[in-house]
Amino acid sequence: MSYDESPPPAQPAAQPPAQPADRPPARRRFGRTGLTLTIALLVPAALAGRLVWQGMSGPEGGGGAGAAVAGSTASPSPGSGDDANGDAAPGGTLAGKVVVIDPGHNPRNFQHTAEINKTVHIGDSSKECDTTGTETNAGYAEAVFTLDVSRRLATLLEERGATVRFTQDDDRPYGPCVDERARIGNKAGADAVVSVHADGSAAGNRGFHVILPAPVTGGGADTRPIVGPSRALGERIVGSFARETGSAPSNYIGGGTGLDVRKDLGGLNLSTVPKVFIECGNMRDAQDAALLTSAKWRQKAARGLAEGISGFLAH
Repeated sequence: MSYDESPPPAQPAAQPPAQPADRPPARRRFGRTGLTLTIALLVPAALAGRLVWQGMSGPEGGGGAGAAVAGSTASPSPGSGDDANGDAAPGGTLAGKVVVIDPGHNPRNFQHTAEINKTVHIGDSSKECDTTGTETNAGYAEAVFTLDVSRRLATLLEERGATVRFTQDDDRPYGPCVDERARIGNKAGADAVVSVHADGSAAGNRGFHVILPAPVTGGGADTRPIVGPSRALGERIVGSFARETGSAPSNYIGGGTGLDVRKDLGGLNLSTVPKVFIECGNMRDAQDAALLTSAKWRQKAARGLAEGISGFLAH
């Protein structure tokens, strides 16, 4: 759930966000001794990403309404596929590249409603500092999900040689606010920023979508220089995410393209570097929730994001 949307009812202060049996793995640090082996995989990975997108076209350069992602299949059942932590890192080197990962929300936002309800400027309008995010019907919190996927993604990117920064890593009591999240990416001079989320839509609404910045000017915001690069990043992620997870693009947003353009998100409006959001699935749909709560599927989601980011940075 994008953190500029209206939050669901606040959780009781006595009940922390639900944690799955498999807690988010601690971040591991890697050297660059394995990069020689991974360089050989760069070309086929890039070609695969290109093939995924050969079948997609549209008036805005992404994909027309109803376009299908080549190679996508029905969503896999939870627990299928590679082991959550045992699969090999995808190929390619990102040495010298800076990637900022923005895990949506914060597990303790619900304990700081006054702070997160404070409004901040997002360019041409104002929004709440942050929201609590959504959760599955069983209580698995979006903020816990986003941290897990983000940490898995960071490990994969660091294995490729990238420098990774987080906007938050469960290391602060709430937030940061949406304007600060944008500033973190800007200050880092990031080559790419990805904000990780899960949606809270109605049951029956399934699939993932990537949110792109619209042209926004005013109030200190000017997204025009990043609209094109952000779209290129988003298109790469849609193709690789569908391929790695087996999930289809959203059936309720984006007309089947997996892409949505918005001008009301502070994290995008105030960014001066290429940035996208991804809603990895709908936590309120039972079938999507079964995937989002699977550690093996979350590892696939991280691989899909890593492949998309790498493909974008390689061009």
